[in-house]
Amino acid sequence: MKKFLTRVATGAVFAITLLASILYSKVSFGALFLLVTLLSVNEFCSIVKRYKGTTFSTWLAVLGGGYLYFATFMVFHGAIENTMAIYSPYIAVVAYIFVRQLFDTESKPLDNYAYFALSQIYVAAPLALLNILATGGAEAGNTYSWLLPITIFLFIWCNDTGAFFVGCTIGKHKMFERVSPKKTWEGFIGGAVVAIIASVVMSRFFDIMNIWQWAGMAAVVVMAGTLGDLVESSMKREMEIKDSSNILPGHGGMLDRFDSTLLAIPCVLIYLNLIGIL
Repeated sequence: MKKFLTRVATGAVFAITLLASILYSKVSFGALFLLVTLLSVNEFCSIVKRYKGTTFSTWLAVLGGGYLYFATFMVFHGAIENTMAIYSPYIAVVAYIFVRQLFDTESKPLDNYAYFALSQIYVAAPLALLNILATGGAEAGNTYSWLLPITIFLFIWCNDTGAFFVGCTIGKHKMFERVSPKKTWEGFIGGAVVAIIASVVMSRFFDIMNIWQWAGMAAVVVMAGTLGDLVESSMKREMEIKDSSNILPGHGGMLDRFDSTLLAIPCVLIYLNLIGIL
């Protein structure tokens, strides 16, 4: 019971902090997700260093990922025109990490190259791309709108809730038992239905998209979010760990909370670009 109450309390604080930061202003939005980026990259690097024996600099990877987020925030919300200049420090950090391996005689260069690149591509880049989604629906003269970022999390939470209750109730057919034994096709369908219902409600209040486009976005979030969750589960299973960290009592680590989001963000960005919203 105590563990359940801890999980509920942590989840409530997490959700309130997330929603309040996105809703309040672009500064609070930027600050929150910069922190999320720093913590997530650090978490990923700590895991691969512990279980894969990597030797690249964790703090440089964290610095690089954080700067990638900051630079993207400034480009899309700070009226920065010279994008090459603002991204140059990030390029320098990446180059240094790769060149540094030439002088490290005790490391495995290929492993270090691969896992460092993964820390940036898998973790930092999707969170940086959230800044592009935050421009969708912005009023004239403004560069920020909370609508699309909040919608992604809303659809993910609806999907998770629907999948949990339907899966626990009637779930029988396993999706990927080798990776995630508790996920079922019935739960997947239940989560998708709840998310699409939420998208229909969104279409009634926000005319940035029509009902079919909203439903399409929900479907993209459900599919990409589910795959993102399975991808992280497969990595944790290989390293034989339950949670990526214990930073969030009852919920594990930052990667555990944002695993669905990391794949959903770029997929939604592609979808919205294809239908002409971004």
